[in-house]
Amino acid sequence: MSHEPDGPEAIISRRIEQGRGLEIADLVIKGAKVLDVVTATLFESDVAICGDVIVGTFGTYEGVQTIDGRGLTVVPGFVDAHLHIESSMLTPLEFERCVLPHGVTTAIWDPHEIANVLGTEGIDYALKSAEAAVMDIRVNLSSCVPASPLETSGARLEIDDLRPYRGHPKVIGLAEFMNFPGVLARDPGCLAKLAAFADGHIDGHAPLVRGKDLNGYLAAGIRTDHEANNYDEAFEKLRKGMSVLIRESSIAKDLHALWPLIKPETSAFIGFCSDDRNPVEIAVEGHIDHMIRWTIAQGVDPAHVYRVASYGGATAFGLRDRGLVAPGKRADLALLSDYEGCRVEQVIAAGRLITPELMQTRAVIRPVGMDSMKAEPVEAGDLLTRVPGGKRPVIGVVPGKIVTERLELDLAASGGYVAADVAQDALAVAVVARHGVNRNIGRGFVRGFGLREGAIASSVGHDSHNICVVGADAADMAAAVNRVIELGGGFVVTAGGQVRAELGLPLAGLMSLETHEAVRDHLVALRTAAKDLGCVLSEPFLQVAFLPLAVIPHLKITDFGMVDVDLFEVVG
Repeated sequence: MSHEPDGPEAIISRRIEQGRGLEIADLVIKGAKVLDVVTATLFESDVAICGDVIVGTFGTYEGVQTIDGRGLTVVPGFVDAHLHIESSMLTPLEFERCVLPHGVTTAIWDPHEIANVLGTEGIDYALKSAEAAVMDIRVNLSSCVPASPLETSGARLEIDDLRPYRGHPKVIGLAEFMNFPGVLARDPGCLAKLAAFADGHIDGHAPLVRGKDLNGYLAAGIRTDHEANNYDEAFEKLRKGMSVLIRESSIAKDLHALWPLIKPETSAFIGFCSDDRNPVEIAVEGHIDHMIRWTIAQGVDPAHVYRVASYGGATAFGLRDRGLVAPGKRADLALLSDYEGCRVEQVIAAGRLITPELMQTRAVIRPVGMDSMKAEPVEAGDLLTRVPGGKRPVIGVVPGKIVTERLELDLAASGGYVAADVAQDALAVAVVARHGVNRNIGRGFVRGFGLREGAIASSVGHDSHNICVVGADAADMAAAVNRVIELGGGFVVTAGGQVRAELGLPLAGLMSLETHEAVRDHLVALRTAAKDLGCVLSEPFLQVAFLPLAVIPHLKITDFGMVDVDLFEVVG
C-alpha cells in the first residue's frame, strides 16, 4: 500500500481520484457481499480504500493490494461503546491484540479505574496508549473520581484537573456521570463539570433512575446510559432521547433482558458495550461479536444488529466518520465468513489489514503505578466484625448482576465478634484501604459465593480499588490480603493458610504485564481453585470486585463499612 503524500489537499485529491477509478486504489476487497447499513440490505461490490478512508463501493476497482472477498461479507468494524480497559486485566495494547481479531475497531474507554488509583498520571497513560494503538481507542475523561464520598480513593479529580485534556485528539468528552444524586441535588462540583463539557459529549450512568428524576438528569446534557438492566427502564430512556448501550460484561449480563429493544426504528439509537469483560469470556465466547451472534440467534434481523454494533455506537459519541461501508467513511471493516454467525476472518482498521506483523510495529508504552500498593499487612483479628450477635445487614449477590440485594440474617456472636456462618452462606467480607491515605478496614457479610472454606481477595475493587476479600475463615482472609499486597495487586485464592492460585496485577494494582493468553490461563486456574472451595459463581473475582461499588444499589461495602446505596450512607 502506498504512503499518502503530505498535506490535506493532496490527500483529498488522491481520495477523489481513487474513488472515481482514475487512479488505482491503495487497497481493494474484490467480489464480496457488502452490508448497506442505511437500507439494511446486502449487495455485491468491490470496496476500494485510499489510505485510511473508504473511497469506492457499488462498483469494481483495481488495487495496489487486493483481498479476495469471494465468500465473505464486509460489515463496518464494531464499536465497544463503553468499557474500562483496566477491567480486562490487560494493558491497553495487549487488550487490542485480544479484541481486534473479533472485529472491534473502536473502543470508548473511560479510564476511571486507573484514574481512581493514579489520578492524572492514569489519564496520561491512557492517552499515550490510545495514541500508540492500531485500533481507534477514544477516551472519555473520568467524571467521578472518587465515585463516592463513602470510600477512600488514591486520587481526586476536579474540573481544573480535567479541563486541560479537552482538546486532546483522543478525548471525546466526559465519562459516565455516576454521581446522579449529586446531579439531581445540583451539587456545585457536579455542575462545574457539566458546564465545562456542555458543548461536548457527557456519558451517563443512571441505574434505576426513572420519571422526572430521569428528565432532570437528561436536562443536564447527559446523552447515554449503559446501566439499564430491564426493558421498561431502557425503553423509557430510549424514548427520552438517550442512546441506550446494551451491556454484556463478565458480570452484568443485560443482553438477555434488552435485546427486544432492537427494532428497525430504534437500532440507530442503540449501541453494544462490554464495560468489564475478561480474557476468559473473550476467548470462549467472544466480545462484541458474541453479542451480535446471540442477538441474531433470537431472530432479530442481522442488518439491524450490525447497525447497533457499528453505526449506533459510533453516532452516540459523535463519531460520524464510521459505522457505514461507504465512500468518505473511515476504513474500519470486519470481513465475515458467516454473516448470521458473525465469524470474523479478517479485520481492517483505518485501512490497515490486521496482522501479527502490524501489531509488532506499535510503540512500547512504559507501565505506570508499579508502586501503587501502599497497604500494610493485616492479621486475622483485623478482619473480624466485633459487634453483638443478632440481625445483621448482609449483601445479597445476584448472579449475573452488579446490583445487589439488602438482606438481613441472624448471625451469632462468639468471643465478642460475629464470624462467617457457612451454613447460611453468610461469608465475611472486608475492604482494606490500600492507597496510603489511611488504614481503614470496612467489615461486613455477603451471601451468594457458597465458599465452605478459605478466602478470595482482589485489589480490583470498583471504583476506588482498595483490597476486597471474601472468606469463611479470618486467617485465610488475612493470608489472601497479604499476598495481594506482596504481588503489588492481583487476585488470590487461599485455604488452610496456603495460596492455591494467584494472578499478579502490578500495573496500578489493576493490570497484568503478561499476554492475554497467560492472563486467561491464570484466571481459569483461579476459578478452579475457588470452585474447589465451594464457590458457586462462574466469575467470582469480578463479583468480589463489584462488592465495593457504592454507586450501584442496594447494599455494598467500602473501607468505610457497609453502605446502603439507596440511603447513600454507612449502615454498619
